[in-house]
Amino acid sequence: MRGLFWVLALFALAVAVALGARLNDGYVLLVFPPWRAEVTLNLFILALLGLFFVLYLGMRGMALTFGLPQRVRQYRENRQRERSSLVFQDAVRLLFEGRFGQALKKAAEAHAAGTAPGLSALIAARAAQRMRESEKQQGWMARAKIDDPRTEAATLMLEAEMMNEARHFADALAALDKLQGKQGRHIAALRLELRARQGLGDWDGVLKLARQLVKRDALPAEVVGEVRTQAHLGNIAKRAADLGQLTSYLRALPVDERGRRVVLAAARALLALGAEAEAQQLIEAVLDAATDDLWQPELVAIYGRLAGEGQTLRIAKAEAWLRKHPDDARLLKALGRMCLRQRLWGKAQSYLEASLAVQPTPEAHLELARLCDQLERTEEANKHYRASALLEVS
Repeated sequence: MRGLFWVLALFALAVAVALGARLNDGYVLLVFPPWRAEVTLNLFILALLGLFFVLYLGMRGMALTFGLPQRVRQYRENRQRERSSLVFQDAVRLLFEGRFGQALKKAAEAHAAGTAPGLSALIAARAAQRMRESEKQQGWMARAKIDDPRTEAATLMLEAEMMNEARHFADALAALDKLQGKQGRHIAALRLELRARQGLGDWDGVLKLARQLVKRDALPAEVVGEVRTQAHLGNIAKRAADLGQLTSYLRALPVDERGRRVVLAAARALLALGAEAEAQQLIEAVLDAATDDLWQPELVAIYGRLAGEGQTLRIAKAEAWLRKHPDDARLLKALGRMCLRQRLWGKAQSYLEASLAVQPTPEAHLELARLCDQLERTEEANKHYRASALLEVS
């Protein structure tokens, strides 16, 4: 549509010029003593227009002629940039393909050509690190830090990642601290810091970071649960020699973070310190609130080994659990042990035999053998000793 408009406009202009020339009867008198010339105004206008075009074309040609070297130089520079860009793209592609030797070579070429020198140096450093050439890696990282200030954050992130992979966790945290001082920490940086603090055993820092990442919805729920569990296990192990620190930590432990492994490790640590009362309180609190899918037979087994005062109350507590879990072999065995300590021979035998009926174990046979020894039933005791030995061998 626009083309048709211009065609019509040119035709209208041509008609207007033709009509104007036809109606124009003027003359131009040119005097160059001793010469004198008289031409029509239309011819004079045409001559001026022709002279203008001749001068324009002449000047244009001269400009093109004198500007030719510069254009050739620009053309060569453009071609060089295009080739360098292709080399840089090849370096990136080869790095992702895992062809690290070729990636290092291409990145070095791109860096020498001045194509994104900071990024080229980072690619070369990553390729050298994958090839386990630490000297080249350090050299390229040093170049990346000085070549392009815009890649400073990328350089620090890559340095932290590579330090984590090399298990130099303190160096990784140092790089991340520099990053935080300049640009703050985003989710990827927090993940790197989490890995570094796990490697250093800074479990309090791990828990803090895990909670930050949960708020940002940056980790899957199952990963968060495993990270928290590892952190709590590490903190319990650190405090396993100090009852005061251990009990303080367990009191501050959030209820939703008391997983199976955490509670089990805490109970074992308390027993190792001789804190049976604290272990009993912890186990009872967990098992009283446990649903069927959160029931922990391992804790029941520990509960059955508690030998301090209050055995009768523990038996009553365990019998209350038994009403909800009548087929739990470990709970039955624990009740048998506790009744055996209280010399409740009949109840002990009943619980231990019920445990064997659900799941035969060497421990249950041994407890029954001890019970029979107490009652001087030697033949039955020997029978259970033999059964225990056979189960251990199998």
